[in-house]
Amino acid sequence: MKESGSNTLQKNIGMPQAIALYIGAVLGSGVLIVPGLAAEMAGPASLLAWGFMSLLILPMALSMGLLSAKFPNAGGVSHFVTLAFGPKAGSLVGWFFLMSVPIGAPVAALTGAGYMTAAMGWDESARITIAAIMLVIGLITNWIGMQVAGKVQIAVVIAIVAVLVFSFATALPRMEVEHFTPFIPHGWMSIGQAAAILFWCFIGWEAVSHLSEEFKDPQRAAVKGVTIAAIIVGILYFLSALATVGTQSYLKGGSSTSLVWIISQPLGRWGGFIAGLTGLFICTATIIAYAGAASRVAYALSRQGSAPKWMGKISKQYHTPIGGIAFLLLCFVSVMTLYGSGSLSITTLIQFPNATFILTYIGGCAAGIRLLKGSRLGVTISWISFLATAAVFPFTGWAIGYPLLITLVFVWIIRNKRKQRMRVTEEIGPKMHEEQQKVL
Repeated sequence: MKESGSNTLQKNIGMPQAIALYIGAVLGSGVLIVPGLAAEMAGPASLLAWGFMSLLILPMALSMGLLSAKFPNAGGVSHFVTLAFGPKAGSLVGWFFLMSVPIGAPVAALTGAGYMTAAMGWDESARITIAAIMLVIGLITNWIGMQVAGKVQIAVVIAIVAVLVFSFATALPRMEVEHFTPFIPHGWMSIGQAAAILFWCFIGWEAVSHLSEEFKDPQRAAVKGVTIAAIIVGILYFLSALATVGTQSYLKGGSSTSLVWIISQPLGRWGGFIAGLTGLFICTATIIAYAGAASRVAYALSRQGSAPKWMGKISKQYHTPIGGIAFLLLCFVSVMTLYGSGSLSITTLIQFPNATFILTYIGGCAAGIRLLKGSRLGVTISWISFLATAAVFPFTGWAIGYPLLITLVFVWIIRNKRKQRMRVTEEIGPKMHEEQQKVL
């Protein structure tokens, strides 16, 4: 079904595509790299953080799903915050998300490419090349349209689920009780720090909210779709973490490539190749979902006058936000150039968007508390998500500086616009007075 206007988005995302997009957005690079990093940080006690976040996943998902069903809009969380707290707050949250994806997507691409190069023994240049190709695929898929992206996601998600279930099955015979002791080797504080890193795994529900304007049936796709996806994602994440700790693959295979080690043990080199290919699929699915979300945010911000007009340009052929996609392309080239030059490491890059993603969630949950007042369930899960997310935020550490920088730039732009309006008013005022005098 197509909208008649040339400057509108198509409503062509059905229930299966919505579920696949949700899973693809959430079950991303995190499942490849974070179980090992969290185990390295907190030891077996990282499972407590995983348990906490797995319980939190449903209210987090549902709060975004209910808002998307009630207020479908390309602005997503930015739109919800605008309705609840005004256009300035909404625009700021929109920019938080928009400036997260240009870093988050390259991190996902480099993670997936890293899995493949680690499995095949290729060098860093191969990793950068593969990551660049993945980013281009994500942008082209979104340029062609979400109907195609949704179908691609369905196939990719089925492959991802199959490989993750297989990896847990192969890990079971090699899980030993002594691998769970000592249970808290680095103290209780490490669990909180692990939970902050784990948040990287559970973001994504807010991303698909930006695609809600293109849902055929927002109520069904947003609420039922997100519930099904949340249950699947929660189970797969916890099983992956349990396999990582139970086999101590984070010590034997390296924290960032623990899944490769788990699969390659029973299957040898072919296992490594399968794990590497899975990494490519998982991260490409994430890139497609986030590139779609960010380009829609750029379109929505431009539509309301909070971003340059060119960022809101729509493709006449595909009715997709080509301006937002062009913005992402420029950002991806910049980030990949910095990484390729050695100026930034993937460990540093992964922390930059974490704080902004969490703040986006905090804003969305706060909006849910105000906008879902007619639903006791909606208000309750929004409060749960808000408090839990706010509790994790302080553990992001120095990465808090990134959203602070975005806020300062945003405030500076607003003040400049206000000064320009005042200057124009002062210039026009006397001229209007002179014209009135002439008329009189």
